[in-house]
Amino acid sequence: MTSVWRGIFPAATTQFREDQSLDLEGTAAHLDRLINGGVHGLIMLGTLGENASLEPAEKLDVLRAAVDRAGGRVPVLAGVAEATTSRACRFAAEAQEVGASGLMVLPGIGYKSDPRETMAHFRTVAAASDLPIMVYNNPITYGVDITPEMLAELADEPKFVAVKESSGDTRRITDIKSLCGGRYALFVGVDDLVLESLMLGATGWVAGLVNAFPAESRQLWDLAESGRWEEAVALYRWFTPLLHLDVHVKLIQYIKLAAQECGVGSEHVRAPRLPLEGEERGRILAIIREGIAGRPNPFKAS
Repeated sequence: MTSVWRGIFPAATTQFREDQSLDLEGTAAHLDRLINGGVHGLIMLGTLGENASLEPAEKLDVLRAAVDRAGGRVPVLAGVAEATTSRACRFAAEAQEVGASGLMVLPGIGYKSDPRETMAHFRTVAAASDLPIMVYNNPITYGVDITPEMLAELADEPKFVAVKESSGDTRRITDIKSLCGGRYALFVGVDDLVLESLMLGATGWVAGLVNAFPAESRQLWDLAESGRWEEAVALYRWFTPLLHLDVHVKLIQYIKLAAQECGVGSEHVRAPRLPLEGEERGRILAIIREGIAGRPNPFKAS
């Protein structure tokens, strides 16, 4: 199974109404803006999609709405983040029935599995559907590290076609390539390490701030892909204070607030998360508004 995934794949937000009910039309409208902004794919039900805050039926509703709205324009991947392997397998099969193009699979949530357990989880989930899989490594958040050596061992399963590398260590890009060659499509999953990772050979970006700044994200990608590094670095320096919002425990609130300030979504989240307030809200708004005010000329609002 060969992956054709490359480019910018937003970890898309799930939209809610003020009463925390699911806003499927708002979510679909947001996806339209992202696709029209030039993204190459969509990842639904990741961390930014508030996967853990959704009921099982709601997850399928969100995924179905995304597949319908994308209409084949870009691939739609479904995040698989469940506490048990059996639940992950069930959702993987359901995602295929709904029409997802692929899966982004996490280790079992809530348990710090050892390498043997982690690889068994991934292999079992892979057998539950026919869909290609992006292996998601985020040891900082989930406490399980999928090392380059583990990826080399998993390479015999053809459904594993891509890796979302979010360890925060750009050396991993080189280590994975050294061990696995071009076996996997490598996606960087940390916004404020994207340019460094692309320079080292990553071919994709699972992006967060793209939810607020799709045009700037696409321009950064295009500059890097065409080797126009001086221009890319200049854009990256403007973008970096905003990209830092992606690496905080409240990244969902921060990024949704940024999108709202840009007029492309709402800040509504579902409890236990709450909207920002007080000093914290003022501080994050200042970062966002300074970024908007300092936008490079091609992106300034008319």
